[in-house]
Amino acid sequence: MSHLYAVIGNPIGHSKSPQIHAAFARETGQDMVYERLLAPLDGFTAAVNAFRRAGGAGVNVTVPFKEQAFALADWLSERARLAGAVNTLKFTDVRIEGDNTDGAGLVADITRNLGFGIARKRILIMGAGGAARGVVLPLLAEHPALLVIANRSVGKAVLLQHQFSPYGVVEACDYAALAGLQFDLVINATSASLTGEQVPLPANLYAQNSLAYDMMYGTGETPFLAHARSHGAGRCADGLGMLVEQAAEAFYVWRKLRPATASVIAMLRQHA
Repeated sequence: MSHLYAVIGNPIGHSKSPQIHAAFARETGQDMVYERLLAPLDGFTAAVNAFRRAGGAGVNVTVPFKEQAFALADWLSERARLAGAVNTLKFTDVRIEGDNTDGAGLVADITRNLGFGIARKRILIMGAGGAARGVVLPLLAEHPALLVIANRSVGKAVLLQHQFSPYGVVEACDYAALAGLQFDLVINATSASLTGEQVPLPANLYAQNSLAYDMMYGTGETPFLAHARSHGAGRCADGLGMLVEQAAEAFYVWRKLRPATASVIAMLRQHA
């Protein structure tokens, strides 16, 4: 009997997760069924419990349910606990285990797919919401020289600084305070690319051979990446690779197998 998995969210029809996990299952020879699960905005827990009772082995969780998944889990990985959100649930006979694979996916895409080493680099994260919170710990685990979290309201950035300072060198500021500073890796963790906005970044932000990385992705270049390209970024990348890599990390959480990702990223690029 096939092992049953799903991605749960609202909306969910746009999700590429079924294609990704079907490709992983073929590659690794796993007998899996993976489907989309639309949950009512007020019915996440009921939907998860029903899926589990029907034989489900685990779910990926997308917006707007990652914090509800965090609350539902009986056990949390350290990266999920610090992120305050869960994007991967694994069901055992006795408990629901919660994990967050976003940061691992980001780091894998940057270091492995893009060949950009993070150790001893100066990193800027734009934004201090859930997307940023989910990636700080895995980035610090790569031992950068400095990680700065910048946000329009500096108070949210300071909260993350206090939370993650035990794990590495973390600073917090607003965007105006970035004037005169340079970074090797600039990560957009804001939703600005979804709305077409441009975050107010100072000139000369990008060091030589720097990488600008947008956690969002779309059919064309995001406003952030277009701005970065014209303001000195050495390389630019969107978040499609992160999407596939976080899925591969979730696949590993469930199946204890690590699928190859290059062909899946290429497939999604081709059909973008």
